[in-house]
Amino acid sequence: MGIRDRLTRLLREAPAAAEAIEHEGAWWTWGDVRATAQAVTDQLDAAGLGAGSRVGVVLENRPEHVAITAAVIASGRCLVTLSPLQPAARLAADIERSDVPVVVAGADALARDGVLGAVTAHGLALELGTDGTVREVGGAAPVAATGPAETEASPVAIEMLTSGTTGPPKRVHLSVAQLDQGLASGGQVPKPDRLLARSASLVATPLVHIGGLWGALACLHTGRRMILMAKFVLEPWVGAVERHRLRAAGLVPAALRTVLDADVPPNRLASLQVVTSGTAPCPAELADAFFRKYGIRVLMTYGATEFAGAVAGWTLSLHEQWWHAKAGSAGRAFPGVTLRVTGADGAEVPQGESGQLEVRTRQTAQGADTWVRTSDLARIDADGFVWIEGRADDAIIRGGFKVAPDTVKRVLETHPGVREAAVAGLPDTRLGAVPVAAVEIEPGQQAPRVADLVALCRAHLTPYEVPAHVLVLDELPRTPSSKVSRVELLDLVRAQLAEKTPA
Repeated sequence: MGIRDRLTRLLREAPAAAEAIEHEGAWWTWGDVRATAQAVTDQLDAAGLGAGSRVGVVLENRPEHVAITAAVIASGRCLVTLSPLQPAARLAADIERSDVPVVVAGADALARDGVLGAVTAHGLALELGTDGTVREVGGAAPVAATGPAETEASPVAIEMLTSGTTGPPKRVHLSVAQLDQGLASGGQVPKPDRLLARSASLVATPLVHIGGLWGALACLHTGRRMILMAKFVLEPWVGAVERHRLRAAGLVPAALRTVLDADVPPNRLASLQVVTSGTAPCPAELADAFFRKYGIRVLMTYGATEFAGAVAGWTLSLHEQWWHAKAGSAGRAFPGVTLRVTGADGAEVPQGESGQLEVRTRQTAQGADTWVRTSDLARIDADGFVWIEGRADDAIIRGGFKVAPDTVKRVLETHPGVREAAVAGLPDTRLGAVPVAAVEIEPGQQAPRVADLVALCRAHLTPYEVPAHVLVLDELPRTPSSKVSRVELLDLVRAQLAEKTPA
């Protein structure tokens, strides 16, 4: 049973009193979820927006938004995710570009400058109350349905944005078939003999990013109860693990560091067997430190929005057998996924050699018979483990010389006062681009001097690899999914340069 049929059955048959979503200490039952789903479906039907219609949702980490997500996908419509994490002007511009006939959003989102006007300029605005009620607040939707047709072999279920770490986010179309394969590859399969499960899963990453949305869909698909947090906050997260005796949870690398730095007592996390870590590469030493302190195995995953989730990663059994020999690897290809590494000419390189990673799976829009070239540089060893070595499109061309940001990053991170470094290319009229860097200070250490960091780079890098500018920050700028935002890093560098430039 695929995700669409599964959601339809849950909304129809799940016991009304059964616990569905815990949020801020209170439970939404399946009766609450069903009522909200029915309310928005009735509004869309009344507006003539049936199966195949595109429905914009300013998607927040709240139970009513999960209910809307379930309703849109189950009814054969296409969910167009709109990020509430954007500044108001960017959200309004995103709505205008998306050109959806209807947008569902909370009252706070619709009240932001320019947002309601952007919605009503194109279609109907529906306000979603925190109690799950849905009401029309302006605009008018066209009668004709828009978007992917229901008669297609695998219609688009979700249009969502990538994380935008290297530039403006782009909108990706995810089909029903991709979602089904992604859930199956990740082992998120419901028990054939039961509709709901007593187990629970914690979702603390934004629903507008693939990690959070996939986590929510996995809960719904398997019938697990969902513990939904607005965002990762240490004490509520630890409290949820304790309260529900969770055996598995997810933490991005930055959150793993937060748990370690806070010195959370091991007994509070005693129920956990594994922690999955995605969205950004997890350093092997960080995963090792977490394992040594808590005895909890950190299972890294590799994926992308375009793949509807992860396509490779570690499992518990793999970790038990291979971790000491393969620490730092992204794991092996998941079931239904084939990986290979190719050179600049597109030909597959010999085993163990570096090149550009390609993926073949039903999780891609191109389907199971087509190789999709990623932007990641990698190698695959004799045991099938994939090692990510940077991004092909991260290369900075400085006056004809190629600079790999990860090479510069690794040197900066050898300084004892640096917790994490990030490197990006700043456009330059003479050289094309120059590398610039920012470092995050290691807690408890003295902040490094810029001169010392530059000297360190000069000692270990070629002259053209040395950053033209280095910033020392308390915290690196990050996207909502906790990846370092190179866009914001460059903005910080430009701001500092502007301050130094005489008027």
